[in-house]
Order: sequence, then C-alpha cells, then structure tokens
Amino acid sequence: MDDLRSEIKREIEDGEFNCEKELTLSIISGKWKIIIIYYLGTEGTLRFSEIKRLLPKITHKVLTTQIRELEEDGIVHRKVFPEVPSRVEYSLTNLGESLIPIVLMMDEWGKKNIKLYPITKHV
Repeated sequence: MDDLRSEIKREIEDGEFNCEKELTLSIISGKWKIIIIYYLGTEGTLRFSEIKRLLPKITHKVLTTQIRELEEDGIVHRKVFPEVPSRVEYSLTNLGESLIPIVLMMDEWGKKNIKLYPITKHV
C-alpha cells in the first residue's frame, strides 16, 4: 500500500480526515489505476489477461497490486467462477462507475492539452 493510501486510511480511522480531494487521489493514485478504471468503464467486464493485454508495459505483479487496491477501495469487483481452470472477471462497482465521468474528463483534458505540454527540456 502506498504512503498516501496508508495515511488517508489512518486519518479516516482516527477521525482526523479533512480533505475529500486527498481521498479521491489516494484511491486513483498509482501509475495504472486510472487506466484500469478507464478500460473497465469503457470495455466492460474483463479478465486479468485482457487487462494485461491492454496494458502491455505493466508487470504481472504491479497489475495484481493495482487491481487488489482498487478492489480494497470498493472500486473494482472481482468475480471468481467455480470452474476448472478457474476464471476470474473484473468489473467496476457502482462506486467505480461513479469515477468514469472524472476519468473521461481527464482523458479529454489530456487530448486537448498535450500540444501545450513542454516537450523539450529547458537547459
């Protein structure tokens, strides 16, 4: 669990929490979480291998960790089918689906402003 998630969880448990923006960031922070949420929101229910295929640069371990954290935070639902070999599917919960408008706005903002991003390094 990263530091921000740990800190926010501790603050909530201790009754010291006071910034909703920090809560949102603690849930979606992580290099891949927003992208995982995006694909589950736009593609629908996916298996682990399908998510991995959509994110070829992510390692198996990191994908597992990111999905577990999203599951712990109530964003992703994990459904295990009782068959051999076992089949596991991931989908967004209602709480996860409520993030889709935010994720889509972030996508639009990025598309619109990537041209303005300073690509060259200042020496």
